[in-house]
Amino acid sequence: MKLALYQIDTFTSETFGGNPACVVPLDEWLPDELLFKITQENAVAETAFFIQQGSQFHLRWFTPEIEMDLCGHATLATAHCLKSILNHTTDKFVFQTLSGELTVEVKNDVYYLDFPSRMPTTAQLPSIIDQALNIKPKVILKSRDYVLVYETEVDIKNIKINKQLFDQINLDPGGVIVTAPGKNCDFVSRFFTPQASILEDPVTGSAHCSLIPFWSSQLDKQVLTAMQISERLGILECQNKGDWVIIGGKAKTYSIGHIYI
Repeated sequence: MKLALYQIDTFTSETFGGNPACVVPLDEWLPDELLFKITQENAVAETAFFIQQGSQFHLRWFTPEIEMDLCGHATLATAHCLKSILNHTTDKFVFQTLSGELTVEVKNDVYYLDFPSRMPTTAQLPSIIDQALNIKPKVILKSRDYVLVYETEVDIKNIKINKQLFDQINLDPGGVIVTAPGKNCDFVSRFFTPQASILEDPVTGSAHCSLIPFWSSQLDKQVLTAMQISERLGILECQNKGDWVIIGGKAKTYSIGHIYI
């Protein structure tokens, strides 16, 4: 069996920046066990698999450990693959996913993801997560993910995770977002996933389903610019649309090849 494989850096215009994702087009669904093996061999945070169904696409996202209910950067990578590599002429892609129907529009080489809003609410932090953090948050919130709010961007840059402690908790399929106001943007963040082969996700589109409504309410702004300040760095154009959020970013093709199974 020969399958196409595309690796794309997302939420960036620079190679080696943003968040890498692999994209694998399929003619029919393969057994989940095989999809996981492909994902593990790819050794990136997420691999997207899609099947074209008429004018729409059935899209699934896998980490090396689990199938995800929502993934921003691998959705962006899939839209980039369809538009820039496979030369689909449309500027709007419709995906059927575990999170329902999702759309991506392309304008001036920016991919705008229309995702569900997930406003976080006040929560208590599990003691294991609290112990794993070297800096304690000022505010604790939760939607799918824990959202930990800090005072400054410097705090976010200086956060360290005790992985041995952190991995004692299972948040499947969620993670921990740390966030603060930004110096050169509206807000910054980082994202950590316990029990994952990759502890820190470089740029997490789905985390902004919670970050956008939260910071929109805090800053009284509907249009925001965000940066995920991992080592690879990602830039996101954000809009608050009530029940939905718009998450925009660029992408860069890194490699094009094939899988032989």
